[in-house]
Amino acid sequence: MADEKDQDLRPRTKAFALRMIKLYTSLPKSTEAQVIGKQVLRSGTSVGAQFRESQRAKSDADFINKMEGSLQELDETGYWLELLTESGVVPAEKLASLQAETDEPTAILVTIVTKVKKRIGKL
Repeated sequence: MADEKDQDLRPRTKAFALRMIKLYTSLPKSTEAQVIGKQVLRSGTSVGAQFRESQRAKSDADFINKMEGSLQELDETGYWLELLTESGVVPAEKLASLQAETDEPTAILVTIVTKVKKRIGKL
């Protein structure tokens, strides 16, 4: 089920997770920063784990399920990043590239899932 484009996402999602770790460690020690930070850390590091699980899927349905799990984690990460900026914890310009890095892989994953769903007649 994995193709060459899928494999390109392995290092990208890992790099994303490492950036989330760095973001978390750089956050202020205030309660709100730490609460949101733990959420963004959890969801941001789960993207790559979910993606890797999809590469070992046992069926198309399992593949779709795991890829959609990765999409959910990306969406959630985007939400926490928005909260970090809109709450004033982190300036928006500091998180702009991370926010973009949630949007671009989302588009790629949606395309992959859509193609598989079409191939198996689920769309």
